[in-house]
Amino acid sequence: MIELHHYPSTASTIPHILLEELGVPFELRLVDRLRESHLSPEFLRLNPNGEFPVLIDGDLVLYETAAICLHLCDTHPEAALAPPVGTPGRAQFYKWLIWCSSTLQASLLAWFYPWRWVDVDNPMGAVQVRQNAQVRVEKLLVQLDSHLARNRGPWFLGEDYSALDPYVLTLCRWTRDFPERPARTFTHIRPYLQRVLERPAVQRVFRREDTPPPYI
Repeated sequence: MIELHHYPSTASTIPHILLEELGVPFELRLVDRLRESHLSPEFLRLNPNGEFPVLIDGDLVLYETAAICLHLCDTHPEAALAPPVGTPGRAQFYKWLIWCSSTLQASLLAWFYPWRWVDVDNPMGAVQVRQNAQVRVEKLLVQLDSHLARNRGPWFLGEDYSALDPYVLTLCRWTRDFPERPARTFTHIRPYLQRVLERPAVQRVFRREDTPPPYI
C-alpha cells in the first residue's frame, strides 16, 4: 500500500489531494514537525533533506513534490490527471509543474524562511530577503492571473482537471497571510481557487488535515 509521510498545510497536501482524487488505498503517516520529527534519523533515511512530502510505493521511496505528482500521474493514467505523454498539452503540463516547484514554491520558501539565505548574525539581511521575496511572488501571481485570464476552461490547463490544480491551490493558499496582495485578491485567481476548493477530494483532505479556515 502507498504511504504518504506528511505534515498539514505543507507541500504534502498536494499529493494527499491527488491520492484522494485517485481513490486508491493509502496510509497517511503524520511526521510531527513541531517535535522536529522530520529531523529524526528515521525520517532522514527517507529524505535526507528533512522535508515533506515523502511517498513510499512498494520498494520505491520518493521525495520532491513534483516528482511524486508525476509518479502518481504515470502510474494511474486512467485518472487522466495529466495530458497524454508526447502531446503539446503534456509539454505545457511539464512547464507549469516545474514553474510551480522551482519558481513560485522556491520564492515562497524564501519568504517563509528568509534566514536560510543569510548569516546568523544578519537579521536585517533576512528582512531584506523576505521583502524581495514578496515582490517576486507578487510578480509571479500576476503571471498566474494572466494565464487564468487567457484560459478557456475552469481548470488550470483548460477543460480538464489535472495535478496542477491542487499544486496551484496549495501554493496560493500559502500567501493568505501576506500583508499585501495575497493570491485571493487577484481577479482571476480567486474564482479559480474557489472552484478547486469545491472538489470533494480537496474538502476531504482539508477535513482530514484539520485545516482551519480561511482556506485561501
